[in-house]
Amino acid sequence: MPSINQQIRERAARLRKEIEHHRYLYHVLNRQEISEAALDSLKHEIKKLEDEHPEIITPDSPTQRVAGQPLPELKTVRHGQRMLSLEDAFSPAELQAWEKRWQKLAPHVKTSYLVDLKLDGLAISIVYSKGLLTGGSTRGDGVTGEDVTHNVRTIESLPIRLRLDDLAAGERRQVVTGDVEIRGEVVMPKRVFQELNDHQKKAERPVFANPRNVAAGSIRQLDPKLAAGRKLDFFAWELVTDLGQPTLKASYDLIRKLGVKVNPRAVVCDGVKEVAALHQRIGKQRDDLPFQIDGLVVKVNDRQLYQRLGVVGKAPRAAVAYKFAAEQATTVVEGIKVQVGRTGALTPVALFRPVQVAGTTVSRATLHNADEIARLDVRIGDTVVIAKAGDIIPDVVQVLKNLRPRHTKPFHMPRHCPVCQQPAVRRQGEAIHFCVNHRCPARRREGLYHFASKKALDIDGLGPSTIDALVDEGIVREPADFFHLRADQLQELPLFAEKKAANLITAIAKSHQVPLDRFLFGLGIRHVGEQTAIDLGQHFRSVDALIKATAEEIADVPNIGSIVGESIVGFFQDPKNRKQVSRLRQILTIVPPQRPQSAKLKRKVVVVTGTLDQLSREEAHARIRAAGGTVGTSVTKKTTYLVAGENPGLKLEVAKKLGVQTIDEKTFLRMVE
Repeated sequence: MPSINQQIRERAARLRKEIEHHRYLYHVLNRQEISEAALDSLKHEIKKLEDEHPEIITPDSPTQRVAGQPLPELKTVRHGQRMLSLEDAFSPAELQAWEKRWQKLAPHVKTSYLVDLKLDGLAISIVYSKGLLTGGSTRGDGVTGEDVTHNVRTIESLPIRLRLDDLAAGERRQVVTGDVEIRGEVVMPKRVFQELNDHQKKAERPVFANPRNVAAGSIRQLDPKLAAGRKLDFFAWELVTDLGQPTLKASYDLIRKLGVKVNPRAVVCDGVKEVAALHQRIGKQRDDLPFQIDGLVVKVNDRQLYQRLGVVGKAPRAAVAYKFAAEQATTVVEGIKVQVGRTGALTPVALFRPVQVAGTTVSRATLHNADEIARLDVRIGDTVVIAKAGDIIPDVVQVLKNLRPRHTKPFHMPRHCPVCQQPAVRRQGEAIHFCVNHRCPARRREGLYHFASKKALDIDGLGPSTIDALVDEGIVREPADFFHLRADQLQELPLFAEKKAANLITAIAKSHQVPLDRFLFGLGIRHVGEQTAIDLGQHFRSVDALIKATAEEIADVPNIGSIVGESIVGFFQDPKNRKQVSRLRQILTIVPPQRPQSAKLKRKVVVVTGTLDQLSREEAHARIRAAGGTVGTSVTKKTTYLVAGENPGLKLEVAKKLGVQTIDEKTFLRMVE
């Protein structure tokens, strides 16, 4: 068994090799195998390992150099000053930690910060000799880059000759007699990118992955006509030449005077709290910006202090990239657990080393079924890329097999239920394995969770931990048992004081009257979700009518097909299920659902995403149904409207791709009034 230190060294070596592989693809060959967010996550891990164990740092570590090698087809140019990269921060805590690090070297010094958008493009150095554009080069390895002057000259937002009109006499003299170096980002506007891909589709050519790749590929072409046709743009973020400017903000002002664009959203902030607030605001607006961004760049504004703080490794101490929460990250699979659901479905779940993704800590994700595990070839010990966008649950999207430890074994679904040990079978034509035992304790327990859940009977205080205690004590075996509970029984259980017991009995009493759709959903019939239960309730209006219906009659209900029909008929034909339903009907008052109040959204499918100002998600769904509409859970070609609030997530992107009309909350409310 290798020592802990040896394991760390081996992990670091594998990470270095993997990062360099993806860096070479991205920077030299201009293509990707994993997302930038996933690559950032790998870099973050190696940086943390080296911070904690400085003895493992090697000269070839990605933390010790900037980027890849220039392409051989282009001439190389040596930079007058090294072009550096930036360290990353992903949270307010990491931003504060960066501030504390530089303040140790300059105690009691106060300064503001220049904060700019971190544009997702290609870093370029532009040189003007005696005011005339004479050179343009890529970052390359930080010391030497590729000469792309012929393509830089095609960017219309860059002046061929610098403006002198607004300069002071001393500044003008330096510009017309010497060299001026300006660094910035070459980017492609989202609108131009969409137009380019539309043209590619019409020509039946492959579409491009993202604007950054197109900008980088265009600027590194040998033929300047291609770059000229791509409508690239440029935003400056550094004036390397000393023209006497005391602050970075003054540098931006000088760049503008010279006739070169800087981002108009760049501002000066007084402290990291102000920066964090700006980060939050920009994060909400980023989808509406004309360019892709992945965070903010935060720099010490005082130029002398900036220079005095120097460089550590590949990055200046006085600057940091405060990135948005990555929607992808890498982590290690520490185990695979098989869970048993209320229908008997066996679901494999990957257990991760906890990692931050899209602003939340992720420690597990479903692997769905045996086919998905085989497709990914995911194994215990693997390093994986996980994705989480907006309100979408985390998912494993890729296994980085170059980081796979030795002696890992493929994972296979168990032949027996991990709870009751009865056979687990895979039905013909289905991807899921099932426990055949209807009395399986796990199935029964999950069914009880489901029955009491918010979208079913919504019994306040009857969560999984309480249900576990009731089941473990043998007090509850099926849903009807909830309605026979007594306060004195509950008070005998741990953590159940008199008030808590009384509150639960009151909550159960309130749930004696239940809408038909919630009752049907709570039964846990396979394939009957929340919307299907609503459709069934609106059509049949009673439990008796549904029980008497044939599979064909059920399948004829709008939005319901033969699979659902057969599942419902099979459920009610089971004697145990009929007995359970009969017991519940003796206890509960099941009321038919209200008919729609209008037909304003009749035959319309409406999906809600993000956070609304005036309505909760449940209230918005109720408004849709009251107007005769159908609530959609995901955006498809059948979706009529997407109601988008703040932080809409992936559904908004899907709607744009499918051409689904997106409306805001105010428009939605006007529709249903």
